[in-house]
Amino acid sequence: MDGGRVPVDDTADVVIVGGGAAGLSLAHQLTRTGSLAVTVVEPPPGPARPAERTWCYWDQGLGDFGEAVSASWSGLRVHGADGHPVTVDPAPLRYLMLRSAAFEQLVHSRLARSPRGRILRATAEAVRDVAHGAEVRCTTPDGRTLTLGARHVFDSRPPRTLPVARTRLLQHFRGWFVRTAGDRFDPAVADLMDFRVPQPRHGLAFGYVLPLAPDRALVEYTGFSRTPLTTAAYEEALGAYTRTTLRLGPLTVEAAEQGVIPMTDARFPRRVGRSVFRIGTAGGATRPATGYTFAAVQRQSRAIAASLLRDGRARVPPPHGRRALAMDAVLLRALDTGRIDGPDFFTGLFRSTPPHRLLRFLDGATTPWEDWGIGLRVPVGPMLGTAVELPFLRRRSHPAPAAAPRPEDSP
Repeated sequence: MDGGRVPVDDTADVVIVGGGAAGLSLAHQLTRTGSLAVTVVEPPPGPARPAERTWCYWDQGLGDFGEAVSASWSGLRVHGADGHPVTVDPAPLRYLMLRSAAFEQLVHSRLARSPRGRILRATAEAVRDVAHGAEVRCTTPDGRTLTLGARHVFDSRPPRTLPVARTRLLQHFRGWFVRTAGDRFDPAVADLMDFRVPQPRHGLAFGYVLPLAPDRALVEYTGFSRTPLTTAAYEEALGAYTRTTLRLGPLTVEAAEQGVIPMTDARFPRRVGRSVFRIGTAGGATRPATGYTFAAVQRQSRAIAASLLRDGRARVPPPHGRRALAMDAVLLRALDTGRIDGPDFFTGLFRSTPPHRLLRFLDGATTPWEDWGIGLRVPVGPMLGTAVELPFLRRRSHPAPAAAPRPEDSP
């Protein structure tokens, strides 16, 4: 909607609000040719700026951001609740880890070399459509108010409220970057899900171990449930997991991270005005049944850039296909109602499905025939019953998950 005329302090072809994975990935794609003027509005250091995060995904190579990849693994392992491990080699895919600080530094350096890309340190206050595009009103660290004009605005800020949904779970976690007194880890194998931890009465929980060296790793405690834990509860769970299950012995916690990711069958709007779009988690890039986001963000960013560079039109495609979202909706509901046993379900998938096909399935890249074959390996009765029930359930509003504490808030 158009408002009163406001003087514009600066203009660009594209303004991107938010300098996280989605915003910077899109900026990277749009500035590669130098044909578009792109401004990224990032909050300055302070409470509005997210704490450092870890992003993981799988790919055949290192991709566009290989210089920032801090670790990768050729082997993946899942421990069933019965203690029996399943180790797979998903070649030609590898599991890759990015730390947000390294990723941001890499993309910032590329934007600095681009003649038409720039970073603006400011807090975005409002985004609106105007007659010939859109405007972003923001406040600089010294208190000045700036109005940025653009043909298109892409907003990656997390939504304050989630769209209505039939099911909403949270993937919530706390992780320790640990250093052990001796060699305790196999740097070639990442533990994606370790169900040897005590399971909650509702939902599921697992350990997650990403070795960085024989004596260093990121060790996380993760839950899928309706509500997150307190920091003290995560600390207790991590202490028990590292001592009793992993038996790591003496260790030092060098850093910690904590987060909450919505897992929901909500329909996230990707266009919220004539010239205003949402991207990243705000635009539905988070895979509902797994919480993985980074790979979908890359697909979405490439597609948006291709459209703008081809004919100047902004098209934001759905990050996930309808079939994948429908299957995720059934799984989320089955987990939320307790109709299926989460640890048995995920362990069974890894035990019965070729690893490369399973990872493509989790990324929404399998064919209907492959999906059918995987579907026959899951608890058919509970899943079919849930699928029949879903169309009759009412969608309800849910609050957005609270932001994770910043490092200085963590013990």
